[in-house]
Amino acid sequence: MLTEKDFITTTYNSIESASFEWSAPSNIALVKYWGKKENQIPANPSISFTLNNCKTITKLEVIKKSETNDFSFDLLFEGKPKEDFKPKIQKFFERIEKYCPFLKEYHFKIDTQNTFPHSSGIASSASGMAALAMNIMSLEKAINPTISDDYFYSKASFLARLGSGSACRSIKGEVVVWGNHAEINGSSDLFGVEFSEIHQNFKNYQDTILLVDKGEKQVSSTVGHDLMHNHPYAERRFAQAHENLSQIKAILSSGNVAEFIKIVESEALTLHAMMMTSMPYFILMKPNTLEIINKIWKFRNETQIPVCFTLDAGANVHVLYPENVKENVLQFIQDELVGYCQNGQYICDEIGNGANQLK
Repeated sequence: MLTEKDFITTTYNSIESASFEWSAPSNIALVKYWGKKENQIPANPSISFTLNNCKTITKLEVIKKSETNDFSFDLLFEGKPKEDFKPKIQKFFERIEKYCPFLKEYHFKIDTQNTFPHSSGIASSASGMAALAMNIMSLEKAINPTISDDYFYSKASFLARLGSGSACRSIKGEVVVWGNHAEINGSSDLFGVEFSEIHQNFKNYQDTILLVDKGEKQVSSTVGHDLMHNHPYAERRFAQAHENLSQIKAILSSGNVAEFIKIVESEALTLHAMMMTSMPYFILMKPNTLEIINKIWKFRNETQIPVCFTLDAGANVHVLYPENVKENVLQFIQDELVGYCQNGQYICDEIGNGANQLK
């Protein structure tokens, strides 16, 4: 089992310049994590579907510099300088310097773009930090070619987590577990691990994201996580997440879609219940979020088509369903749900495999 110390790089060569390019997807948690300990350690384990189409593409160019007293980087978003992103990258470099001591030796040009609209209300921090972590690991591999593939991906997930907790679930695998869990071999609070026991029923699972509200959240996820520290229901919630992860592990292996729906929808509502019962309390769902949920319940009841919803820490609704009912569900979305989306917008996605290096 890899520990934090294993990720501290001590020996490496030097190169004059290099460039790399990676894409990394967003992900949607089935069992949610809500609440953090120090150093981006989750208060409870989580499991997520890796998405395929909603991703960040990041190109990294590095040039050796003469002075090594500080971090040096330029940041472009969709080809244009993006000054308001820079503090987050600076903080990320500060957090990972202990594990990547070579960072100050290079000037970085980071050029990043999303395949989904930046203001769509889809969290881009997971895909963005995952893509950047993959590029940094490509640099590490260039200056230390002896590292193994397993180490490469585990450390990339470890680094991504230090930028954005859920980013560690966007590195590798269709389904990823993050956080120590007694029944999942190799699970760790430090990085995500691939969950491979997936029944055919969950292969190519679909996720259509209904963009209910594209504005900025009135309470950030970071603030929301912090409010779990003195939350009256926190300990019970953390225990529930362990229990639900045990159940969904068995469900994903057996292919029981009906039980999958129960756990996933319960987890989504529990996440928002934690927000509504924190102090100060807050609500991220919008009236149209609730309208969509009720429409999904009614449609499922009447048709017996196994469609369900999940939510992130926001108002948008992820509609999850097997590939073999795709035509019916998309027709239902078009007929009954699109009117609740801001400007009628939604994004069709499906399970993917994680980060990819681009030529």
